[in-house]
Amino acid sequence: MLTYDVKIWGIRQRANRANAFQLRWRVGITPHSKSYKIKEQADGRRSELLTALRNHEQFDEATGLPASEFRRLQTPTWYQHACAYALMKWPNVSAKHRAGIADALATITPVLVKDTRGAPAPRVLRAALYSWAFRFQRDTATGSLRARSETEEPPADIAAALDWIARKSVDANELDKAVRLRPALDALSLKMDGTKAAETTIHRKYTVFSNALRYAVEREVLTTFPLGKVDWQPPETDDEIDFRYVPSPAQARLLIAAVGEQGPRGEHLAAFFGCLYYAAMRPGEAAALDAAACHLPPAPKGDEAETEWGELLLSESRPEVGSGWTDDGRPFDKRGLKRRARKATRSVPIPPVLVGMLRRHRKRYGTAPDGRLFRAAGGGRVRSTEYTDLWKSAREKALPPHDVTTPLADVPYALRHAGVSLWLSSGVDPTEVARRAGHSVAVLFRFYAKVIKGRQSQDNDRIARALAQ
Repeated sequence: MLTYDVKIWGIRQRANRANAFQLRWRVGITPHSKSYKIKEQADGRRSELLTALRNHEQFDEATGLPASEFRRLQTPTWYQHACAYALMKWPNVSAKHRAGIADALATITPVLVKDTRGAPAPRVLRAALYSWAFRFQRDTATGSLRARSETEEPPADIAAALDWIARKSVDANELDKAVRLRPALDALSLKMDGTKAAETTIHRKYTVFSNALRYAVEREVLTTFPLGKVDWQPPETDDEIDFRYVPSPAQARLLIAAVGEQGPRGEHLAAFFGCLYYAAMRPGEAAALDAAACHLPPAPKGDEAETEWGELLLSESRPEVGSGWTDDGRPFDKRGLKRRARKATRSVPIPPVLVGMLRRHRKRYGTAPDGRLFRAAGGGRVRSTEYTDLWKSAREKALPPHDVTTPLADVPYALRHAGVSLWLSSGVDPTEVARRAGHSVAVLFRFYAKVIKGRQSQDNDRIARALAQ
């Protein structure tokens, strides 16, 4: 309890005592004392207490310390605060975000130390922080979340690294000094080999660091948010997609066809890639797609071609992430649509070409026991390693050699970019495009600004025709 009710007495000398000079004071109703060998030490401490009293500081009744000293005594180290921040965030964020938080904190924490004497190897320290200190598990006995290092016995080198960082970490309240902030900011700008990190990586880690500092203010570890004290800004990023490397409709069709020519696994996943392009789905959404979400028109008779549109009602995504970051230990996170409420759905009209692909896929392969359309050979989830290997082979087969060495359609996600670009260039209203793609309109304009701007001449012609009428 803090109080202004403080009384400080003079120094009392006690004969035949090793520490003969005793300083006494009272905080509230609680007496306190401290003995010293020489009088000057006692006088110096008495002056410190009197100065705090003259500065209108409150004193803590239990310890007898001025409020400023009491706060320093209670201040956690940066390592302790980082663990508390990661634990606070864990229950309410996705598995991928949990891994991102651990990655950022494991980058920053090694430089926020008093000195580097006896430091473990950088890769060992990073593994200790990323995989053991900032990763949490449910305690089977209590049901509470605890650091992995507390629920499992770490290897000797990991345990030694965690002991070292616990001893060497600076106090968290020192982060209000620019001399402490700048090394942390510089660290999140670099990869482990010392080369410059990507702009998006720097932004992601900077956001985590900023939020951790805001949490320090919330916990009253820091009195003010300190980042404004340092002349440092994360680099500018160009969010616009480089459309030189987004496949055209003809290239997209060739690539999907090439996937289907890669043996049994390629035949099975051709419709998976069709969903990425024709419905602009994310890979995690396609992996979670089940038969109940596919609303297809009646099948055409005989050899007639598909002519009617269908609809996909999306409600789930299964992005791939390490099993250590999920609540159930699976290597993927089963959750709702990105940046949507858990039970939100998204309706996506699909053209006849995709209707036909899905109809043929279901007729030939059926569904998994839980209704999923796409699955691995053993029945589990389609892994990213599987479909990226197929995509790599398809690129080599479908693209000219000079394009294979470029970033053109370098990852399966490029099909989603191509699908959204096709909708925009076809004249679909951007608001409807954003709804179908599961974007906000602001994100759509930020990433697809060049495509939207390219429609201006078409829009000008429409306005001119309307004016002429």
